[in-house]
Amino acid sequence: MVYKRVLAFIAIIMLILSDSVYALSYMNVPYYTYNYDYWGNIYYTPPAYIPQNVLSGVGIGCGDFKNPQDIFVDDNKKLYIADTGNNRIVVYDLNDKKVSEIKGFVNNGVEESFKSPSGIYVTNDGKIYIADTGSNRVVALNSDGTLYKIIKNPESKDLGKNFQFSPLKVAVDYAGRVYVIAKNLFEGIMSFDNEGNFTGFVGTIYVNISPYEKIWRKLSTKAQRKSQIQFIPTEFTGIDITSDGFLYATNIDANGKQSVRKLNPKGQDIIKMNNNNSKQTGTLSGDLFWRLSGNYSGASQIIDVTYRDNGIYSILDRRRGRIFTYDDEGDLLYIFGGLGSQEGTFKNPIAIDTIGDEILVLDMGRGNITIFVPTEYGSLINKAVSERYNGDEASAVELWKRVIKLDSNFELAYVGVGKSYLASGENKEAMKYFKLGMDRTYYSIAYRRYRDDILKKNLGYILTVIIVLIAIYVIKRLLKRKKIKKDGGSVYEY
Repeated sequence: MVYKRVLAFIAIIMLILSDSVYALSYMNVPYYTYNYDYWGNIYYTPPAYIPQNVLSGVGIGCGDFKNPQDIFVDDNKKLYIADTGNNRIVVYDLNDKKVSEIKGFVNNGVEESFKSPSGIYVTNDGKIYIADTGSNRVVALNSDGTLYKIIKNPESKDLGKNFQFSPLKVAVDYAGRVYVIAKNLFEGIMSFDNEGNFTGFVGTIYVNISPYEKIWRKLSTKAQRKSQIQFIPTEFTGIDITSDGFLYATNIDANGKQSVRKLNPKGQDIIKMNNNNSKQTGTLSGDLFWRLSGNYSGASQIIDVTYRDNGIYSILDRRRGRIFTYDDEGDLLYIFGGLGSQEGTFKNPIAIDTIGDEILVLDMGRGNITIFVPTEYGSLINKAVSERYNGDEASAVELWKRVIKLDSNFELAYVGVGKSYLASGENKEAMKYFKLGMDRTYYSIAYRRYRDDILKKNLGYILTVIIVLIAIYVIKRLLKRKKIKKDGGSVYEY
């Protein structure tokens, strides 16, 4: 008995020490990592990502970056930087560490240069699309730097007579359709066909007008109402596109409700939001709560988005320098990053992209790019979400259980285990984990299925009891009728 107690005590000490070692190994991370529970309370988590390396213009051999605005990593691990202030596109090969730059191109025998290029996108076949903001055009180059096409001066009655095309961000889908976020354009994202013809807007965000504003509009003069028309939509800030043509786009929402959208080819927002009736329900905009005044006050200002496959996407908050990552169902997976002077923090983050599970963030203020790598905790979450997204529930269960060992407060991990058990028909076990994960919606589903299982399992017994009770009732009635008839009574008396 004493021997068993000693072993148990040693096991507990080792467990505590292992958790402490894991926590201590990340004590030097220069930012807080946290998440929100069902009630909206903040709880601190192990870091999902840590800074690995910082790339500067001088460090990679091309001179200082000046006011860079965008980055893109292609399938060959080439990093493209829109070095806006230096009027160039810098190309850095992350494999062989070689650097080159694109300052212009030849157009009909004439050399042309870029002017304040602000956006960059590279297609799977190597075509480089550049939002050449200062020149009011989108330039597409072949992989060898020769001119492919130019998109400029779009014409449409929807654009107005005095419209000036100043592209800021650009993305291209598998069919060659080009999507552009343009400066001072609030009607939505501009869409162009593969020939470069303007086809309309997608994803227009309409602002809900309050009852007060509606009354004010009715009392306003015609001239006043005309000026108020400009107070309708919201401007987009960042853009990314999936391999099957779905567009992820960000905007700044002062109310902190929805700052990212998933647009289908028709321009309809089909993004899923967390629906477990928690404080996170109906929000996709970074932090749930914030200060009303002072430093870093106000809602998160989401400036860019990157889609990371398997339904996972990350958004970048420039106000507090944080990266928020969500799954396909709108669940918040983890938060990391921050503003500051230490390596791994930012001064003015402006763009985000990924290489596999690594995350790159461009800091306009410092003119550098920070590469973040996943910890064991972050890697397990990424893998668990991916396995479930691809239908491998058994693998997802084991991964989520390992996440729980590292972070017992992570409700989504319990829900992840519960969903896997639910899919495999283990409804009683699913109920247990949904309760721990505070997911009332899925708990109700598991409960109904468990109840149905009980009924099906015991249906034979239940029917037997019902038949026996009916038989007893009928026999008693018959016996009572015979007794009444024998006594000379009416057979119709009971």
